[in-house]
Amino acid sequence: MEELTFKIEDFEGPLDLLLYLVGKNKMNLYDVNIMALIDQYTAAIQTMQAHHLDIASEFIDMAAHLVQMKSALLLPRSPEAERMKAELTGRLIEYSTCKEVAAKLGGRARDLYTAVRQPMPLVGAAEYTRPHSPAALVQAWYGLMGRSLRKRKPTQERFEPLVTAPFVSVSSRVTHMLRGLLKGTLARMGQLFSREESRSTNVATFLALLELVRAGRVTIGEGGSLHLDRTHHSRKEGAAHE
Repeated sequence: MEELTFKIEDFEGPLDLLLYLVGKNKMNLYDVNIMALIDQYTAAIQTMQAHHLDIASEFIDMAAHLVQMKSALLLPRSPEAERMKAELTGRLIEYSTCKEVAAKLGGRARDLYTAVRQPMPLVGAAEYTRPHSPAALVQAWYGLMGRSLRKRKPTQERFEPLVTAPFVSVSSRVTHMLRGLLKGTLARMGQLFSREESRSTNVATFLALLELVRAGRVTIGEGGSLHLDRTHHSRKEGAAHE
């Protein structure tokens, strides 16, 4: 990797440094190579630390956030990694747009005649006297910095319903549906799903219905009516004898 020679003072913040790396590597801002970007950013911070350069805390905080994102991206099909990737991409696009607008406004301001006057005297006390709790001030600070409060670690009680949820197999729901169709107690799709059943049961039921339709054992008519093909088994046996 090419060694970076810039100083941290050259950038207004971590997003400015990330945007510089995007341009330096000629990446598409709407399709950034996140892994390469993370590696280059963390390498730049480590190089500055090795040379005992003063680094603002926000740059260190972004480096820690990117390392966490890289760990999540290494996991297969991680929704949290996709969320973090989309959030970072959105922040970079928003920051890039703001820089472009600021540059255009700055160019227009340099070409305009500017007149100034003496500041108007303040009316009333200049001090802000409204009381606020420390928690509200911390929340306001994170809002101004474009960050969000770290999520609390999930408690064991939140994982209990996921871990202890009963396992429902698709094959058991296939058997249940065929039995109901043969007995005549099942005739419509509306009878398959119930809010009283667990999510695992409803998902397994849906997958079982898809499998039966794909295999030609069940057809779905108008209004969600279900029809069992009773000749399917005999046709299958006849084809096997041939």
